[in-house]
Amino acid sequence: MGSRELARLEARIGHPFRDRSLLERALTHSSYAHEEGGGPDNEALEFLGDSAVGFLVAERLLARHPDMDEGGLSKFKAFLVSRQNLAAVARRCGLGAHLRLGRTAERGDGRSKDSLLADALEAVIAAVHLDGGDAATRNLVERLFGGQIDALERGEIERKDYKTTLQETLQAGGSPAPRYRVDATEGPPHLPVFHVSLLVEGKVLARGRGGSKKEAEQSAARQALRLLRRPGASARSRT
Repeated sequence: MGSRELARLEARIGHPFRDRSLLERALTHSSYAHEEGGGPDNEALEFLGDSAVGFLVAERLLARHPDMDEGGLSKFKAFLVSRQNLAAVARRCGLGAHLRLGRTAERGDGRSKDSLLADALEAVIAAVHLDGGDAATRNLVERLFGGQIDALERGEIERKDYKTTLQETLQAGGSPAPRYRVDATEGPPHLPVFHVSLLVEGKVLARGRGGSKKEAEQSAARQALRLLRRPGASARSRT
């Protein structure tokens, strides 16, 4: 990867590296290290970055919402550090174009996969921490997530996290937590569709589908909430 490309990425994230090898490692997927002999991969940095972003996002949330209850803060944090949101932030940084991938990951459209992008973003955050310390990491997290945090609304986040809302609704009504079952997977490997059933006490309450298991489960939970919110409905009456 050329120095110009790395300099452009540094400009987008707002941190010029003193030790650019840290940034290169953060962008190195295990497939590249194994197949191309590319040195250490980014998995250890991802481990550190996962902890760092979780703590700093929580700190920023508490500063923004000092009077919010723990449940609300937890839901905000869960959304912000979710794989889907981390991948979206990575896309805004153009991170995919800079990933060092092996042939297998490259053929599997690795540059657009949520998992690889989210992991790489966490690794980059860790690399900034090792290169520039606490202040640089806080500046980066503010740059990446500050606008999102300021714009978050609790109702919107709760509507997005249908699985959590459903579980809380069921438990409040005396029903056990739901169970999700993958009934079928169709489509090509690079574009699968998962079909999921949502069960309560062994009986199907709702069904959903999506491009990942998580999306399908959220779809089923959303459908279940719609059913339960109808007058006179309950989980036991529907099963």
